Amino acid sequence: MSTLLIRNASCLATMDDHRREISGGGLFIRDGFIEQVGASANLPEEADVVLDMTDHVVLPGLINTHHHFYQTLTRAIPAAQDANLFNWLKTLYPIWARMTPEDIHISTQTALAELALSGCTTASDHLYLFPNGSKLDDEIAAAGEVGLRLHASRGSMSLGESKGGLPPDRVVDSEETILKDSVRLIERYHDPRPGSMVQIVLAPCSPFSVTGELMRQSAALARTYYVHLHTHLAETKDEETFCLEKFGYRPLGYMQSVDWVGEDVWFAHSVHVNPEEINVYAREGCGVAHCPSSNMRLASGIAPLWEYLQAGVKVGLGVDGSASNDSSHLLAEARQAMLLARLRAGLLGASLSSAEAPPILAARQALELATRGGAAVLGRNDIGSLEPGKCADFIAFDLRKLGYAGARQDPLAALLFCHPQNVDLNVVHGKIIVQNGELLTLDLPRQIEKHHRASQRILND
Repeated sequence: MSTLLIRNASCLATMDDHRREISGGGLFIRDGFIEQVGASANLPEEADVVLDMTDHVVLPGLINTHHHFYQTLTRAIPAAQDANLFNWLKTLYPIWARMTPEDIHISTQTALAELALSGCTTASDHLYLFPNGSKLDDEIAAAGEVGLRLHASRGSMSLGESKGGLPPDRVVDSEETILKDSVRLIERYHDPRPGSMVQIVLAPCSPFSVTGELMRQSAALARTYYVHLHTHLAETKDEETFCLEKFGYRPLGYMQSVDWVGEDVWFAHSVHVNPEEINVYAREGCGVAHCPSSNMRLASGIAPLWEYLQAGVKVGLGVDGSASNDSSHLLAEARQAMLLARLRAGLLGASLSSAEAPPILAARQALELATRGGAAVLGRNDIGSLEPGKCADFIAFDLRKLGYAGARQDPLAALLFCHPQNVDLNVVHGKIIVQNGELLTLDLPRQIEKHHRASQRILND
């Protein structure tokens, strides 16, 4: 049995139901789970490892609910810099088709390294194309070496251009292959137990890249095995037009027609939804992965975050693909969510009465999206807050950094109001992943060089 003691944090933000913030707070951890939370004076004095968090803010690890790790290989590609979603995809599909299993492994570790340094302890990734023998196994193996929790989505595309879909035929799979591989992955890797490091998600890519039959069969399969479902939805107006023309439904109506609503479903983006659809999300328990940077980058629009929260919809944050965000910094995404919600509140406030206008989103609310919100979206009750019985997933920021000078009055809010920093400590299930700002599980200079070579090869082949 191993124990870990965290003590003397300037501020320990629990994100529990009472939103306790403990001055001089600490944690006592045994075998990866929290046993005690409180003032340091009330905790045991000894442990196998003791960390003094004087002058640090400690909070739950951040949870990323939507990403495409492989896209770290194609950041800031000139031909895709100024494109909307559909044109961006058509530009990048042929490049992604050149990836190998090694490329999936390398890009996964690069994305997770960036996430870990930005405060992420759990990441959900959506891998939906498998060229040249690539498998989701490549991603799972790579994640295990970095040490973050992974919700690995077995994505899929079956509707190629020849059948009226968006992706080229050479990057789609047969539906029989997709479903067979989904079963294999669930049976081999999915761990539903508290503290699990890997869970499998079934995730057909989008309404414009799979058939309705695959959506239905994926939903039925997921519910047989009690795994979650995930897809992109209502990201752009182009998608809305596509769904109306091809299926006769708006995007959410199409999801309802193929059994894709419920507590076990979450959608990425959900920018273009109406009030009735928001109420469906709330009533059915669907979650949303809010990806503000990607939506801004691709000019997709601004998701109605305030309306989601007001209706009681589960909302988490996603950095989204590192070729549509060009970053995997989750703390920066929380700041972006806060600022964009404020911008939208100002724009709506100009045309609404003061009683109707949305309120300003507070820093603590944005941090809740990145912690408690993300846990709810992924269907996990063992992460997202610092409480006895929950996983020992937490992060810490050193307030002595230049970027926090003058911000000691409210150090928790300073994490977002000041320029987002990297973490100084990142602990996942009681294991130290980042210490003194250094990632312990990867040789970063070597990783960056490998990643650069892989990127250059797929771009120049």
